[in-house]
Amino acid sequence: MKWTDTHDIAIALTERYPDIDPQVVRFVDLHNWIVGLENFDDQHGCGGEKVLEAIQMAWIDETR
Repeated sequence: MKWTDTHDIAIALTERYPDIDPQVVRFVDLHNWIVGLENFDDQHGCGGEKVLEAIQMAWIDETR
């Protein structure tokens, strides 16, 4: 997965952290969790605030 795969990342986060409310996750934690995903293969430094926000929104939608 790359940073641009927001939907796939959101699905993976939902599966890995089923009891976490994505609305209260800090971006530092979110970034660390994303780069720690098994299939994540992108540069760690490219996950800026706008990218993390998009992933968080996709994760929120995925949990609904």
